[in-house]
Parts: sequence; C-alpha cells; structure tokens
Amino acid sequence: LYRHNEAYTWTNPTCCVHNVIIGKLWLEQYGTVEIVNHSTGDKCVLNFKPCGLFGKELHRVEGYIQDKNRKKLCVIYGKWTECLWCTDPTTYETYKKNEKRGGEQKKLKPSEDLIKSENDEADDMPEVQDTVQFIPGSKLLWRINCRPPNSSQMYNFTSFAVSLNELEKGMEAILAPTDCRLRPDIRNMENGNMDVASKEKERLEEKQRAARKERAKDEVEWHTRWFNQGTNPYTGTSDWLYSGGYFDRNFSDCPDIY
Repeated sequence: LYRHNEAYTWTNPTCCVHNVIIGKLWLEQYGTVEIVNHSTGDKCVLNFKPCGLFGKELHRVEGYIQDKNRKKLCVIYGKWTECLWCTDPTTYETYKKNEKRGGEQKKLKPSEDLIKSENDEADDMPEVQDTVQFIPGSKLLWRINCRPPNSSQMYNFTSFAVSLNELEKGMEAILAPTDCRLRPDIRNMENGNMDVASKEKERLEEKQRAARKERAKDEVEWHTRWFNQGTNPYTGTSDWLYSGGYFDRNFSDCPDIY
C-alpha cells in the first residue's frame, strides 16, 4: 500500500470441497492465516474453525492483531460467510468468561436474504445453528453483500464475480489487446452464441499451437510481459514480481493472440 508505505504478506487457509462426486458442492475453510505488516511488524493471526461433527463451528473465524512486541491490540471474530467484528482483548475475555457461566448472549438478527443464502448452499451441508454472537462495543469490519437473485444459475457467483468479464463501453481503448475480456470465444459464449464460441475456441487453440511451433523453430524463448520471477524482498522466497509498464497503456507492441 504505497500511500501508507506498508507491505503485507499472508498465508491462506485450507480449502476443502465437499461432495465432489455426489450431492451439491460446498466449501469449508479451516486452518491458521497469518497477515504480516512488514513495515510496522504488526501481525494478524486468524483461526478458521473446522466444521466439526454437528456443524457448530461452521465458517467461524477468531483471531487477534498484535504489535511487534506481541501485545494484542484487538480481537477479531465472526464468520467468513457473513461478517467480521473487532473488539478490545479485555472486553472479549470478559464476554467469554460470562458466556461460560451461562451469561446472556446477544445475537444479531439475520436478514431474510442472508438466511436464504445460507440455506441454499447445499442439501446435506451442516445447518447453520446461529449467526454471529455480537459482543457489545464491537466495531463492524466487514459484512458480506447478498448474492444476486439468479446466482444459483450463475455458479453462485456474487454480483462482483458475475461482472468481472463485462466489457463496458469505452474500455477497449484502455485495455491491453491481450486482455481476456476481448477473447472472441468468451464474448460469444456470454452473448449466447455457443456454436460460434466453440469454433472460436478451436481457432484460438490452433493459433496458439502455430505460434508455439514458430517460437520453437526460431529458438525464441517465451517471456511473460508484465511479471517476472524473482525473490520477494519481504519473505525471501521465490515470487512473481510486477515488471512495470502496464499502466503506461502503451500496448503498441503487444502480440496478436486473438
């Protein structure tokens, strides 16, 4: 984040896909995620809970943010499918102690759209027992947007995911000619021209094979244009690094791949 002079790296949770062979697919994320601010030394540790036998911990996330001296600055809790809240560690610990003693729990009322979203996920997916239990004084960090009404016909995509390949008026002037939004097979498929899309796909594949043969014939090595493999300056591991130049919007020497 150049504006704040901060650099972050993070690990990913384990993603488990259920019912690959039979039944409706549904996803479970579990494991520990660490997000490190390399400029300040602050770290966020998030524990994605495994579903468990009765689905009680389904989608739950708990964790904390600590400074470089390992002092906990705040606690984060919620569900990655619903919302995330943060509160100070003292308030969180007090709430947890009262909860164990059978203290009164204040729950968020789920909206009708959220309930439908949860119940539509899979036939034999563990039922969501409750929504996130609100701790007084917490600050809302993030809340999921409801999926569009036709998401079940669109692979359960969000509105954002559905619109990723949209080609709006005026965009062609600033996009690289290699941008996937300009692929003729995809464009025809989205327009419902399936026969044309299939023919275009075959044509593109043949064009790729021919280009590969020409490079092999001339012994020309293929190089990626906007990224190169190198050493991540923060982690010391091999990574893809931005080569620069894309946002100059000078695409005059881009290859004709479509």
